[in-house]
Amino acid sequence: SNYIKIIKPSKQYEVYKLEGDTMEIKSMKLTYFSPTGTTKTIIQHVASGINQGTLEEIDITKLDARNQQLEIFENELLVVAVPVYMGRVPDILNDWLTKIKAYNAPTVCIVVYGNRAYDDALLELKNILIERGCKIIAGAAYIGEHSFSSCETPIAQDRPNLSDLNHAELFGHKIAEKLLSTSSIDTASDVNVPGNYPYGGITKLWSVDFITINSACTNCGICASKCPVGAIDLKNINSIDKEKCITCCACIKGCPQNARTMKAGLVK
Repeated sequence: SNYIKIIKPSKQYEVYKLEGDTMEIKSMKLTYFSPTGTTKTIIQHVASGINQGTLEEIDITKLDARNQQLEIFENELLVVAVPVYMGRVPDILNDWLTKIKAYNAPTVCIVVYGNRAYDDALLELKNILIERGCKIIAGAAYIGEHSFSSCETPIAQDRPNLSDLNHAELFGHKIAEKLLSTSSIDTASDVNVPGNYPYGGITKLWSVDFITINSACTNCGICASKCPVGAIDLKNINSIDKEKCITCCACIKGCPQNARTMKAGLVK
């Protein structure tokens, strides 16, 4: 036989590869934008399923990380995950994404959406990365708790759940299988994903005063440290730059005192 079986320790699956004729992936880069941690949870479970030894996480939620250009090569696996904003890739990420330098790097695209629809976001992410030199080998969309979700207005509450995370890990297994059964990135099968071009939706978010701060606030500054766009003044956390704010609600969900909430009437 031209195939050898590989049974991964402690994993409930088997994969096969062409003996002496397979791509060599030396490392994996997980890249994600995840203000409230949902997208990060999904991509980490996908990575667990891929089970690639050398792993680097690039958290582009952090402003400093978005100031650094990513360069990636054919023997590295790139996994990119972003949340869906208004049916599109978040506008704030376009500048960073379009500066990626990829040299035929195998790439996985993932979008996470708040239980309505992901519209054209997955196709948009795929096309952006192809233009940067990536070779798309897989794509997926997962449901995550919406950033506007609250006890009063639950939207995909507690997602991703255990079933979602098991599926994400299984997706990772499938990616590993595809890599092991492919002789070179040039022979990897193309991936078709749903979406329309020209893209619909809105890329630029609205400017809105939507956060209220109550007396429980201790001025600890955690909200400012969690804001991915620097919209909160660390010296005056009551000051929010509405033009910078992307309504991700990281400051609300990250407040240890639950001192920040959305103003009534904005989410129905």
